[in-house]
Amino acid sequence: MKRIIQLEEIAMLGLGIYLFGLLPYPWWLFLALFFVPDIGMIGYLVNNNIGATTYNIFHHKGLAIIIYLLGVYLSNTILQLSGSILFAHAAFDRALGYGLKLEKGFKFTHLGEIGKKN
Repeated sequence: MKRIIQLEEIAMLGLGIYLFGLLPYPWWLFLALFFVPDIGMIGYLVNNNIGATTYNIFHHKGLAIIIYLLGVYLSNTILQLSGSILFAHAAFDRALGYGLKLEKGFKFTHLGEIGKKN
């Protein structure tokens, strides 16, 4: 099952890259912004609860889709850019096993414990 989830997330990463490719921005910008959503980890400097909340906001694919579609509706390429980056980054993280965080700590995710052999 783990392999199927990884393949699904890789396909979603491809979708995020495709959506970015429809925008009028250079490809170096995709690479420059790709890890920006990891800024959500800063919340862990406060505590696990705040860290999980901020991380999950910056890695929520549903929120990424809403931002992208709002950009389409408003003809706003900045929102489309933001949504495509958030979506692609979240899919990339999940393909690597980094899911949405639980409040117990950074290594506890909805996909299981990071680093634990299944």
